[in-house]
Amino acid sequence: MPFALPGNLAAPGKGQGQSRLYVLDGLRLVAALMVLAYHYITLRDGWGNDPHAISPTIYHLSQFGWLGVEVFFLISGFVICMSAWGRSLGDFVKSRASRLYPAYWVGVLLTAAVLMIWPRVRSADNLETVLTNLSMLQQGVGVSDLDDVYWSLFVELKFYLLFALVVYRGVTYRRCVLFCGLWTVAGVVALKANSNFLSVWAIAPYSPYFIAGIAFYLMHRFKPTLLLWAIVAVEFLLAQHYVRGRLVMNVGAKASMAHGWPARVGVILAFAIMAAIALGVFDKVRWRWLLTAGSLTYPLYLLHMYIGFTLIDLLRNKMPAPVLLLSLVAFMVMLSYTVHRVVERPLGKWLRNGIQKGLQEMRRNSKSQSAKESDTAGPGPDTPKNSLAEKCRVGTQRPSQ
Repeated sequence: MPFALPGNLAAPGKGQGQSRLYVLDGLRLVAALMVLAYHYITLRDGWGNDPHAISPTIYHLSQFGWLGVEVFFLISGFVICMSAWGRSLGDFVKSRASRLYPAYWVGVLLTAAVLMIWPRVRSADNLETVLTNLSMLQQGVGVSDLDDVYWSLFVELKFYLLFALVVYRGVTYRRCVLFCGLWTVAGVVALKANSNFLSVWAIAPYSPYFIAGIAFYLMHRFKPTLLLWAIVAVEFLLAQHYVRGRLVMNVGAKASMAHGWPARVGVILAFAIMAAIALGVFDKVRWRWLLTAGSLTYPLYLLHMYIGFTLIDLLRNKMPAPVLLLSLVAFMVMLSYTVHRVVERPLGKWLRNGIQKGLQEMRRNSKSQSAKESDTAGPGPDTPKNSLAEKCRVGTQRPSQ
């Protein structure tokens, strides 16, 4: 997922020794704070009523904080293409699983515990829901998300599975461009094909961001070309096409009163920033604190929503709203950093090592099995008889003096 970037954000290509792309860590933090603002300020969950009285200006701006997810998808296309370059499919799976699951498991368990102890905003439903959510596959089997932010994780998983086809064949410039073209066509055709299977995998409202991110990375690794700019332009236009629907999805009945232009401007800014990153404008940004900011983004995204809503409901009558908001954000940041240091890093290392050993065992046993089958296999039915006779004759022939 975009929230759990690879440990190495260095972009090879324009020099193998290029430093880490720190700006991506900072952009992830900005996107996470956008989502937090949308949930904590725009939604009434926890407040009991529409919270616009906190600050009308901030309230109206926060209505578009859901665009942070689109920014995450843009970043994801960029960094997944970057991290998969030169890796085997097994290495790709190991990297993604060890990055996504440790913090996610903690997020599910902590959220479930809070909702069970204080079922004021939402209940944890039942144990089956919690256990199924631990798989991150709950949407695929028709089980509701324990926390609403998990919907984007399933979108990310589908992107990973699709891109794994490229990784399996070997990531190259040509195959990435072909992948972008085919996925774009699938997204357009899915709207008219009336195929549930195609619609599920085309992910039409969100695929333009992933595809544009891949094209931006190709620009960064190699150089900008008219072909890559054309891919970005098409995805930008498709992204603009879906903006209104995304606004209605996130603002609901208030969408009819909300102007759509701030969301469109937000998409423009997101593409412009990613274009600047692709062109190397921010390559010299090397602020070390951005590493820490990037590391806590994923836990922050996973933990903030319903734990935050519950705390708002418990404390809203005990302190002024602005103080509560600032205190809550600070608490969530500290909690996320703690999860990253105490759980995510050691558990991620353990999971990575475990998957690596499993892959090695699989490869070793697969090779030994193939060798045994080769040794025990007799001559095939299509082997020419004269060829066998020739081998026997040659094997018994005396060497010439």
